[in-house]
Amino acid sequence: MVAIAFDNSYARLPERFFARLDPTPVKAPVLVKLNGALAAELGLDPDWLGSPEGVAMLAGNTIPGGAFPIATAYAGHQFGGFSPQLGDGRAILLGEVLGLDGRRFDIQLKGSGPTPFSRNGDGRAALGPVLREYIVSEAMAALGVRTTRALAAVTTGQPVRRETALPGAVLTRVASSHIRIGTFQYFAARGDVEGLRALADHVIARHYPAAAQASSPYLGLLDAVIGAQANLVAHWMTLGFIHGVMNTDNVSIAGETIDYGPCAFMDSYDPATVFSSIDERGRYAYGNQPPITLWNLTRLAEAMLPLLDENQDVAVSLAQEALGRFSGHFQPVLLDRFRRKLGMATAGEDDAALVRGLLEAMQRGQADFTLTFRRLADDAALVQGGTCRELFQEPEAFDVWEARWRQRLRGEEASGAERRDAMRRVNPLFIPRNHRVETALEAAVERGDFGPFETLLAVLAKPFDDQPGHQDHAAPPQQHERVLATFCGT
Repeated sequence: MVAIAFDNSYARLPERFFARLDPTPVKAPVLVKLNGALAAELGLDPDWLGSPEGVAMLAGNTIPGGAFPIATAYAGHQFGGFSPQLGDGRAILLGEVLGLDGRRFDIQLKGSGPTPFSRNGDGRAALGPVLREYIVSEAMAALGVRTTRALAAVTTGQPVRRETALPGAVLTRVASSHIRIGTFQYFAARGDVEGLRALADHVIARHYPAAAQASSPYLGLLDAVIGAQANLVAHWMTLGFIHGVMNTDNVSIAGETIDYGPCAFMDSYDPATVFSSIDERGRYAYGNQPPITLWNLTRLAEAMLPLLDENQDVAVSLAQEALGRFSGHFQPVLLDRFRRKLGMATAGEDDAALVRGLLEAMQRGQADFTLTFRRLADDAALVQGGTCRELFQEPEAFDVWEARWRQRLRGEEASGAERRDAMRRVNPLFIPRNHRVETALEAAVERGDFGPFETLLAVLAKPFDDQPGHQDHAAPPQQHERVLATFCGT
């Protein structure tokens, strides 16, 4: 077996942080997708990973030398209700590797069998959700969003029982780490201050080393996580991305998008958009994502109180001050991203109102979120007119807004062509359209046809390019193609 240079820092933490166990072998593993480029970045040999030995490892049938398989413990608020013990119920962390750039990455098998945290589940994953996470996480990476990655997808040769029998699969997920807000909550719920301290020290060393130089390293850590989450969610908002299940156990301390489940991208703009079938009250709707992020960060701050100061009142005051800085992180990043999407390289005092005006016109006109910004990029090279107006069912509000926008652009130095090119670099043409994803999954799961899956992956790998011949992948859904609900797939 080819050696993989594992260096398992999380497994060196106290034993109460995880359960040690091997994945449960599967009957007949078949590799259906390998991310060769990502493998190379991680210093792994793609040819070996695609060999029978490599596929056996990716399925969990063999354990490579140096691995130390564990299921990690964590708690979490799920739709506002606290569960003191969740943990990896169907995922096993094989170990950590150092990429070619020196960064540390987890290698995790998702769908690898039951663990002590499975809560009566079978620990398995169905092929559809595995391919879905592969598609969306790789699309997010291509869009420049911080995210977990997909290294491989393997079918198991065994069915999994959900409402019906579905083909089973294992996803090899790569992440900066799998530490969550819920990991901190796990130790806080048990009054385990030493566990909290060990966890915080590990996170500082692994993700936020600058916090170690702060006068209060744990407060520095809290500030850093607040900033990372503000940056991440601001990026989501400017792409129309809806995570769908922003429970605290699904929030990465490293500031990466994780646990895609019922995620989706908006078609026509509406801040109340919800796709997740289990989000009946719209808790995690598109427009609620920023306040929910602050709510989640407040739960992190609560868990960290014993580390911030021995005096509870002082600790609460420090936490409140840190949380009060969230808006100061989030709003400027959000505005700057929207400003660049609109071709404005400089700051103007009315820019926030200009962005808000466009979003209101889009909502009234039921305009497609992604195509509105992309067509504005093309229209920016024109003195007047263009094709963006065609996206609005009620274009009058857009006409008023467009006049304001063009007036604002006169204060910019860039030429029309330069502005168009800059806007096209931040306004994608291709996103994982829900109906396109579902079509690809249906072909793979029901007919064993992975052609649409492969085509979709290839298109989404270059989201900002025109890609002649694939314009159908950029089109919004027809009425009969609309996906109204997405599912966790657990």
